[in-house]
Amino acid sequence: MSPKIPVYLLKTKSSAGDHYEEKFSTPDSNGSKYDPEFVPVLEHQFDDQGMAKVRGILKNKQIGRTEGKQYGGMIFTSQRAVEAFTKLVEEGRGEDNWPFLQDIPVYSVGPATTRALKAVPQVPALQVFGEHTGNGETLAPYILDHYRAWYKDRESVPALLFLVGDKRRDTIPKVLNGAGWQLDEVVIYGTGEMKSFRDDLSQRLQTTADRPRRWVVVFSPSGCDSMLSALDLLDESSGKAKPKEPNRSTYIATIGPTTRDHLIHSFGYEPEVSAEQPSPEGVWNAITGYRTLE
Repeated sequence: MSPKIPVYLLKTKSSAGDHYEEKFSTPDSNGSKYDPEFVPVLEHQFDDQGMAKVRGILKNKQIGRTEGKQYGGMIFTSQRAVEAFTKLVEEGRGEDNWPFLQDIPVYSVGPATTRALKAVPQVPALQVFGEHTGNGETLAPYILDHYRAWYKDRESVPALLFLVGDKRRDTIPKVLNGAGWQLDEVVIYGTGEMKSFRDDLSQRLQTTADRPRRWVVVFSPSGCDSMLSALDLLDESSGKAKPKEPNRSTYIATIGPTTRDHLIHSFGYEPEVSAEQPSPEGVWNAITGYRTLE
């Protein structure tokens, strides 16, 4: 019986049930079994100033569908932002006229963020839209159409509140601001590479050094240098990746083109596969498809 193929997922496991773990806990069409394991790369800290600002917005009930509210909807593109928001929601539970967010559209970039939003403790539940989009490039035009229709009875749409981390892309602000809409970004958490990440990954890799095949799945440009170093693929003198060994047993997959291009342009390393869709199914298809071609 062949040993399971280790799949190191360089991310924090989703608290509301992780679909990557579920996907890689089932055999593929060839009968090969996988052993998914999470290795967190980033650590997150709530931003006190941003938290205080959003706390004030919620306390003063400045989000709502009625005229005169400061914001008519919210946008989330990360689970960490949802975690910060959930903390603030839990603080406000039990206050007068709570909940009051059930009548606004809340936009989410994908399945994991959507699951986290649907778990926010509020009855009636939040109305979450955009799960199918998967990235900011697709979510932004969706918001333009959906939000305009939501407030079709007004001359202009109300401002949107976008809760973000200190490291984010400007795709959504460019599109919405370009349409003349007001979008207020509030940094609600900060992100940095975990000091222990390289050693954590190295230790995990040592336990599977004898496996004939294993995969490392990279979810963002952050920590790529530490990842390559842990795999002994980084030439410390040049900062570039070493040439690939022809009989290597470790393969790299990326969540999408941004991370793939970062590895190529910054380190000269081309990963074996890159998911066509940034989802568990996308990564699964890329990895199992690569194996089928061998």
